[in-house]
Amino acid sequence: MNLHLTTPFGRRPLTAAQIDAQAKAAGCPDAITVNKWSVFRDIAAARARLGLSDRALAVLDALLTFHPDTTLTRGEGCELVVFPSNAALSLRAHGMAEPSLRRHLAALVEAGIVIRRDSPNGKRYARRGQGGEVSQAFGFDITPLVARAAEFAAEAEAVRAAALALRIARERLTLLRRDCMKLILALEEAEGGEGSAEPLRTRYRTILAALGRSAGLTDLGTAAEALSSLSVDVGNLLLAHADVPKTSGNAPQDERHKQNSKPNLPDSEPAFKMVKKEPSAGVEPKAAEAGRSGGVRGDTYPLGIVLDACPDITDYAREGIRTWRDLVETANVARSALGISPQAWREAQDVMGADTAAVTVAAILQRCEQIKSPGGYLRSLVERKRAGEYSLAPVLQALIRARLKGRENPVPADAVNRHLGR
Repeated sequence: MNLHLTTPFGRRPLTAAQIDAQAKAAGCPDAITVNKWSVFRDIAAARARLGLSDRALAVLDALLTFHPDTTLTRGEGCELVVFPSNAALSLRAHGMAEPSLRRHLAALVEAGIVIRRDSPNGKRYARRGQGGEVSQAFGFDITPLVARAAEFAAEAEAVRAAALALRIARERLTLLRRDCMKLILALEEAEGGEGSAEPLRTRYRTILAALGRSAGLTDLGTAAEALSSLSVDVGNLLLAHADVPKTSGNAPQDERHKQNSKPNLPDSEPAFKMVKKEPSAGVEPKAAEAGRSGGVRGDTYPLGIVLDACPDITDYAREGIRTWRDLVETANVARSALGISPQAWREAQDVMGADTAAVTVAAILQRCEQIKSPGGYLRSLVERKRAGEYSLAPVLQALIRARLKGRENPVPADAVNRHLGR
């Protein structure tokens, strides 16, 4: 291939980049046609790899507007040479100053995006033939946009792929950070603020501290692997603390609820019969009826009396309170709403027993407006229980009397006392 190189006007040197750009333009097949704005978008996407600034892209955009066609085709002659004056080019570049304009034009030439076709005196102009067609033009040749269109498209695709990979890595890291933090918090709650949670939290902070603000794909991957390992370790510890109840098909267990529409109530519970005739307004009918069908469990009191004395607890039940297990689970939800810590709740269960602790929380909930610190109040009751000075009977008796106060036919006090074992 015989290549005729053109050199720039004045003191501007002929660089290797300019020679390479002219060689690629000369070797471009004539049949190639590209959309100039599509190529421009690819160049904009890959501008960092091409060494171009956003201002240089603004100048290129202005240069392309001087070519009348949207499609560019490599051919003979000067079809792809634009020759605007600096004043016209500055106007289309949104008023860019002439020194800045010359600097960014030089950057486009050095990047091989355009080729200088300088006239003998350095001016940009065109000569036209008799038919008005341009026979010779001096200015900027945009043939490299046609010759390097595939190259620019590949560079842009690589940039987009790298950006996508970085975004996916950041999303993964964000999810792992969220998982680790919430798992650590759950472990702290399960351990009552003590145990192995604090070293894990320190490990979490160390991983994030090693991650810079503008971390690359490699650093993000390393941090993600470390957080993934941390989440597995915390999850294993959390599973060790989890107490998952196992259901079975044995009918004698209280996991299945059998309800008799005509229960045989014992004669020794007259107060229970009278309370049943007038259900408390705050208790859901299905929950209250099912609760009353349960008998005495352990050293606590009939579930029906507890629900009549503390109807507000049913507001925290997912599907009603039918068994003592339902009451304990609902009390755990209510204690969180009251601000009672998991440690205080576990201590109350250890000292009082699960059922008595659940009834106590239900009673505190019923009187929450008069109790400033439910957590502190529960701890004081636990200490009284340790000293043998706490009993549910006075508590339930007071709540039942408050519930029955104002009714037309209140339950006699001696019947309530008999039912509570007084």
